[in-house]
Amino acid sequence: MLFNSIDFAIFLPIIFFLYWIVTKNNLRLQNLLIVLASYVFYGWWDWRFLSLIVFSTLVDYTIGLSLQKESRQIKRKALLWTSILVNLGFLGFFKYYNFFLENFITAFSFFGHKLNVRHLNIILPVGISFYTFQTLSYSIDVYRKKLEPTKDIIAFAAFVSFFPQLVAGPIERATNLLPQFYIRRQFQHAKAVDGLRQILWGLFKKMVIADNCAAVVNTVFNEPQDFSGSTLALGAIFFAFQIYGDFSGYSDIAIGTSRLFGFNLKQNFAFPYFSRDIAEFWRRWHISLSTWFRDYLYIPLGGSRGSRIKVIRNVFIIFIISGFWHGANWTFIIWGALNAIYFLPLLLTHRNRSHLDVVASHSRWPSFKSFLSMLGTFGLTTIAWIFFRAENMHQAILYIKGLFNKSLFSIPEIRPTNILVLLMIFIWIEWLGRRDLYAIETLGLKWKRPLRLAFYYIVVIIIFLFSKNEKTFIYFQF
Repeated sequence: MLFNSIDFAIFLPIIFFLYWIVTKNNLRLQNLLIVLASYVFYGWWDWRFLSLIVFSTLVDYTIGLSLQKESRQIKRKALLWTSILVNLGFLGFFKYYNFFLENFITAFSFFGHKLNVRHLNIILPVGISFYTFQTLSYSIDVYRKKLEPTKDIIAFAAFVSFFPQLVAGPIERATNLLPQFYIRRQFQHAKAVDGLRQILWGLFKKMVIADNCAAVVNTVFNEPQDFSGSTLALGAIFFAFQIYGDFSGYSDIAIGTSRLFGFNLKQNFAFPYFSRDIAEFWRRWHISLSTWFRDYLYIPLGGSRGSRIKVIRNVFIIFIISGFWHGANWTFIIWGALNAIYFLPLLLTHRNRSHLDVVASHSRWPSFKSFLSMLGTFGLTTIAWIFFRAENMHQAILYIKGLFNKSLFSIPEIRPTNILVLLMIFIWIEWLGRRDLYAIETLGLKWKRPLRLAFYYIVVIIIFLFSKNEKTFIYFQF
């Protein structure tokens, strides 16, 4: 079920009514309703894959209880590795089986051996990368004794399958989200209105910015050899805004929807394109995933401690695995490696934490130096996005070669004026709200009520005027 669909527009009010009116003041019934609603939400795509979520839920719930009872370290490690192998085993099979098979066959062909191995027609379950990491965080934190295992199977099932963030995050830690299922929740009007406001902005990002940019991006990336360098640059820039609008838009809708039901999810995007270096960008982009890799992989590997060689190794491991998490394609691996190359000079010169504050936090405009830094960081990020968007390495290299030639300084063949105007408005509103959790969190709150309502109505009208047909979210494929 898509957030930007009529189905969800009908589904959400029904669940909201049942949750606050029918199951009011009964915590266990509310949690049970969330589980059932989440299974309906997920099963809307393919009900057969519900069995994976149920199995993963039962495995990690059982392992959590067993870890609490077991004091012998060797047995505790065995239980943890059972959780890791089961969860990553499913993820590896559905997402990476054919990738490894193809590369295995290619490797043998270099030695003159041709292998006739049948590929499997595997359908990737929507959201498997997200809920897999979410359940793993529970098992790891229970193992580390940072979290008491739950004995409430319904609360745990609700945590694993919570429908607002089930298929594309944010990837919530059990330490943050699970305890919220134990606490009686009361409807708060201000919180619900804030949630609706964030949903509105998320829909604007997705349906106006991302989907309209997609039309240009698809045209340019499908036949990169047919366009000048300036048009290819435009296509890459539009993809940068497409993926940001698409993914952060999903996160906004997910967080806003959660707030309607009394839950608080962590911020997943913090205006990353206003970053002044790559380190800051990665503190602001897909925060739930980058911090997951930091806490459960990078730090256990040694992090920034140890010799320079080990630090370089750890950085490349974390970025390459992050790239591979996104998909079974060499383009994602190169994208991850390229970001590691961007990041390493900052880390090795101890400048990776130079920008912990919000840019121009005490002024309306950035300094000239900050502006150039943001522009340079956006440029590096956009080049890396070319590999992320390309279908394969051949297309990525073709795109890069076409980009960097004399035609880069020509007039683009495609001049989407309407989208450019929308993008400028979007960037301006994002800039005004850069100190908040989302762009319009406080925008207009001090205006007179008619003016504030007029602003919201204008946003709604723009969504209806510029929205395309229902389009899936990019991160559903991951």
